[in-house]
Amino acid sequence: MQTSRLEAFSDGVLAIIITIMVLELQVPEHHTIAALWHEAGLSLLTYLLSFVYIGIYWNNHHHMFQLTERATGGILWANLHLLFWLSLYPFTTAWMDESHLARVPLTAYGVNLLGAAIAYVVLQTRILRAEGSDGPLRRALGRDLKGKISPFLYVAGIVAAALSGEDARGATIAALGFYVLVAVMWVIPDTRIERAIAGS
Repeated sequence: MQTSRLEAFSDGVLAIIITIMVLELQVPEHHTIAALWHEAGLSLLTYLLSFVYIGIYWNNHHHMFQLTERATGGILWANLHLLFWLSLYPFTTAWMDESHLARVPLTAYGVNLLGAAIAYVVLQTRILRAEGSDGPLRRALGRDLKGKISPFLYVAGIVAAALSGEDARGATIAALGFYVLVAVMWVIPDTRIERAIAGS
């Protein structure tokens, strides 16, 4: 079957996820920059991080399906698996924010990031199996170094978050640093698939 319905459904779900996240933001009671930073600064930063992650997944998902000719049953279920983990972003983002980066919510956020990354790899693997050993996506991905490094950085962030707390603010900063590092890695444009699309 064609991938158009899968792509349209995924786009809709991701749009709803972003909408839910922005509705979680609280408007400051006072109308000053100081009040904005004091009352909503952390919320805006955690929203920004999760928004960037959703944007990365939307971008990569779009590109990947430009090189995918058909959707099998396995691909449909793998796509739903990915959307499940992404749909948890508003919850884990809000929990992390409202707890002021407490240990368990910060760890749960990292687990959410790792779960989405694993789900994306599962989806990608299902597509590669469906298209065979010489499909366009396989040729475009190459060694996929960023994809192999990212899970290890997430695990490092989760471990740091599990060690964080009131007496270990350094671990909290380290955990956030690992989460941000992966986002920065993927925000940097990756032209592998675009080159493959242009070549085809």
